Amino acid sequence: MNLPVLWFCVIALLWLGYLFLEGFDFGVGMLLPVLGRTDTERRVLINTIGPVWDGNEVWLLVAGGATFAAFPGWYASLFSASYLPLVLFLVALIGRGVAFEYRGKIDSDRWRRTWDTVIFVCSWVAAIGVGLVLTANVTGIPLDAHGDRVGGPLAVVSWQALLGALAVAGFALVHGAVFLALKTDGDIRERARRLALRVAPIALLPLAAVLLVVQFSRGSTLTWIPLLVVVAAALLAVSRLMAGREGQAFALLGVAVAAAVVTLFGSLYPDVLPSTVDPAYSLTVAGAASSPYTLTVMSWVALFGTPAVLVYQGWTYWVFRRRIATSHIPVA
Repeated sequence: MNLPVLWFCVIALLWLGYLFLEGFDFGVGMLLPVLGRTDTERRVLINTIGPVWDGNEVWLLVAGGATFAAFPGWYASLFSASYLPLVLFLVALIGRGVAFEYRGKIDSDRWRRTWDTVIFVCSWVAAIGVGLVLTANVTGIPLDAHGDRVGGPLAVVSWQALLGALAVAGFALVHGAVFLALKTDGDIRERARRLALRVAPIALLPLAAVLLVVQFSRGSTLTWIPLLVVVAAALLAVSRLMAGREGQAFALLGVAVAAAVVTLFGSLYPDVLPSTVDPAYSLTVAGAASSPYTLTVMSWVALFGTPAVLVYQGWTYWVFRRRIATSHIPVA
């Protein structure tokens, strides 16, 4: 078995899990002041992700840890080259977490509005940040022969990376609205469904655009297949949402993001981090991988650890599967 290729696929799978789960998580925060007209409605929105938002972030931690262990050269070059965007992204994640915990600590409208603003801003910044870094990884970073960044701290911010940032933010916005239509009841549910239908045709355009950019610059004949799946799944999701089938629409958006990750990482292979300075400086799956012994140990750990994590997280979503309405929210 080719262990470097296996772990390249595992890391792609971890990014898929993060984008799908944290996507609607970010989307709820991005829509907090839009769909939450009163404090009670905003508490409904926050409670839809309250039991799961921190668990969703585990996928990012595992993706980063797996990259560090399986491809240390990839980890070192990407994280050092994208240092400033990554710091802003991590600060946004910290801000969201603090806001979720602190929001209800004081019975003050001003206090709650302040933390609601933090959730809103940090959700947008985090979605934009992860989209920028992930797209820059696929489209390329100015790296020299030693894997070091050429240029200043914003050298990774290209127009392709900015388009990817808009793609992830737009997807998260639609994904979050569909999730709220699925998880809430009453007036909030209907408003979320209408909002998703209004913004989807525009918000999902950057995703299609960045996938086409990647396809024409790095893709192959095979990567056209998942790209077309993205388009078909997105159109079907809108169609099912119009019919009031929020669960099917949510699942189809999951298919869309899965196909998008296959397109991105399928186009990236056999590189793990392309260089825009000289293709010869690009980091490859074979060249950046750890030793066979390290990858073997990681594979055995993942074989037993991954099912446990999946069962636990699936159980969490099952326990908190019911819809939430304003009538379920107690007095503050």
